[in-house]
Parts: sequence; C-alpha cells; structure tokens
Amino acid sequence: MGRFVEGEDRRQSFLLPASLDDYVTEDNPVRVVEAFIDELDLAALGFDGVQPAATGRPAYHPSTLLKIYLYGYLNRVQSSRRLEREAQRNIELMWLTGRLAPDFKTIADFRRDNGAGIRAACGQFIELCRRLNLFTKAIVAIDGSKFKAVNNRDKNYTVAKVAKRMEQVDASIARYLTALDQADRQDGDIAEARTERITEKIAGLRRQMQALKQMEQQVQAAPDKQVSLTDPDARSMATSGRGTGVVGYNVQTAVDAEHHLIVAYEVTNVGHDRTQLEPMGLKAQAATGCEQITALADRGYFNGEQVLACEGTGVLPCVPKTDTSSAAQRGFFTRHDFVFDAQNDHYICPAGQKLTRSRPRPNRKDDLDEYRHLTACFTCALKPKCTPDKLKRFKRWKHEGVMDQMQARLDRMPDAMGIRRQTVEHPFALSRRGWEAPTS
Repeated sequence: MGRFVEGEDRRQSFLLPASLDDYVTEDNPVRVVEAFIDELDLAALGFDGVQPAATGRPAYHPSTLLKIYLYGYLNRVQSSRRLEREAQRNIELMWLTGRLAPDFKTIADFRRDNGAGIRAACGQFIELCRRLNLFTKAIVAIDGSKFKAVNNRDKNYTVAKVAKRMEQVDASIARYLTALDQADRQDGDIAEARTERITEKIAGLRRQMQALKQMEQQVQAAPDKQVSLTDPDARSMATSGRGTGVVGYNVQTAVDAEHHLIVAYEVTNVGHDRTQLEPMGLKAQAATGCEQITALADRGYFNGEQVLACEGTGVLPCVPKTDTSSAAQRGFFTRHDFVFDAQNDHYICPAGQKLTRSRPRPNRKDDLDEYRHLTACFTCALKPKCTPDKLKRFKRWKHEGVMDQMQARLDRMPDAMGIRRQTVEHPFALSRRGWEAPTS
C-alpha cells in the first residue's frame, strides 16, 4: 500500500488511550450546548426529576436528556430512535453525555413530560442573546407556515365536506339499489349471492349515512364549524397550491434581521395570517427587550385593525398594502393618482380639483368618510379615465393616517421585503428539510 495515506490498525492497543475531549474541537457547537445547559436552573424552569428518587432504579439527570434533545434539533435529528442510535455511535454526543446512551422510550418520555420546561429553556436562550446585545438593530421579520398534523384529511370534517360525503353516499346507495333491482330479476345461485352482497353493502352505506348525520350535528355545534377526530386542535387550511389544503397548524415566527435568531413563535390553528401581526409583534418586542421594534411582514398580514392595534405599543409594522382594485385594468385612475392633503382634509384629483369630505349620513354605522366634488366631475375632460359614475367618490378609513405612516416607513426602507424574505423564510426552509412534511 505504499504511497497512500494509511490508517492505524484497529486491533492495536495503546498504553494511553485517546481522550474523548481530543476529538471535539474548541469551537465545536456542542461545547456551547454544554456550557448553556450547565448554567440553567432546571428545577426553577419546571423540569421533572431534578431531585432523584430515594428508591428504585437511578434515573438520568434532566440535563443529560436536555443535551440530547437540543443536540438533535441542532442537527435535524428529531426521532427518539435515531437519537438513541446517535448516542451510541456519535462522538460529539458521547462527549456531551459522558458516554450515556438512554433508550428511545426515555428520550420520548422526557420530551413529552417536559414541554413547559423546554420552552422555558428556549426563553433563557433568548434572554442570553438579549444580554449579549444581539438584538440592537430591533428589526424582526414575521411569517407563518402551515405544518401538517397527524390528523388525516379523511378524519377532518367541515360543513362542505360532510355535505359532499353525504351526497356521495346517496349516489352509491342509488347505484346499489339499481343493481339490486337487476339482480332480483335474475334466477340462480349466483344472482342470490349477488343480491345478498349488495344488500349488505346498502346496509353499510346507510350506517355510514347515519354516522354522517351525527357528524353534521357536531360540526354545526362547533364554534368554527370544523371537527378533527385524531387531533382535535388541528384544522383544515388552504395552502399556496391551487385547490390544495392541509389539516394542521399555522406556525408563526419572528426572526431577528441581524443575526437570524428566532426571537418569538406561536402555533395557531387559524388558517390565515391577517390577525397575527399585533400578537407576534408584541411577542417579539417582549423577547428582544427593545422599547421599539420594526416588524416586517408580507401582504398576508395586511389588516387595518391590526396595524391600528400596534399604534402606540412600540411595534412599527411594515406591511405592503393589498390592492384589489381593478381600476388600472379597466383604464381608470388608481387610488395612488389622488393625493391626500391631511392638513386641509381633502383629496386632489389628477385634474387638480379638490374632493372634500361630505357630511356623514345619520344611518351610517361604518367608520369610513366619503370625499367627493359636487360639480367639477360633470365638466371634467378626464372623467372618462376617472369613473363611470356621475361623480367620483372616495372612501377613506378614519384611521387611514396610521396606514399612511406605515407606507412612509416602507418608502424609507425600499429593501424591506428583501430583508424579510432572506430572514424569516430561511428557518422554515430548514424545517422542511428536517421534517420532510410541512406544506407552505
């Protein structure tokens, strides 16, 4: 084997065996995991088993199991069975646990019984990042992604799904009744056996119909008109693919734009993001410890009430407006062509005319003001490009000034949405690679 790099004889004995510490470099992340967990007060964080039992078989210390758990998530190893194998063969994990190798049941039970403690430990990590001044920029990006639950789609019921399945069962019963009628007109043993088989199928379909009627009552009684049998909290949600959906959860995260650290998260069963801007913004603000933060989010979070709720809290949302108007496609001026003069409370149209606020009607219950010009529109040369109606009417939300301030912040940050994409979508991409199941 000359001229090749040769390995050592695996049967060779050594007088002084190599230490495990020699195989773990000084900058290895497991040293950080070790130092961080050793400084935690696990009893105060709510972990079970910190004080050993006086009798029975000795247990593993929670710190050992927490080290295995965090190591697994750092290296995309979530399965308790895989973590058991890694503890037996992985040198980094051997170093971290002192060559301890708990079985998969012990690891799974620890994860199941210490959810609150694990969340508290993650909170301590955020606190450490805050003490290290890692959140000084005070810019966070917020986004959500839908993760599939263990609940199969066939075990999830909505009003539409129940109605469709009842229709399918009705059609099947009608088809079998026709086949039964045909079999009754035939003689012989084969016809008799076929009649008996069809009769059993019809009876089964009628039992299924009865179960669907009971499920219909449960769905109607549910607050959100939806029932999941396997995972009661899971909900059916639409996804980005046309005509697709997933039964699962909407996971929200807020990520620091400078160091790409997840500072806050929330798991909801609401299938949209329109009501998540304020709660996620406040969570991120509390986690970073900053009096004022800038929250970047995509159009899915655009909601006037949510933006207004952030006013005065120190959360400065930056969310692009959703434009659902078809004026541009029809050849008309858009809302951007009308300039609002806040000081004088009127709009200036492309023809230079002023659209003033009209007197509110006594029966109006909304919070929209209407702006119009009573005479100029009749003789205006630009009217064919302005409106097909007699007068151009503009409706403005009473708190539209808050939206204008948000738009001004976006104008001062032209790369805001680029920062958002490269910040908050990255953790979800890594999650998909690790779990190989979530759907966006």
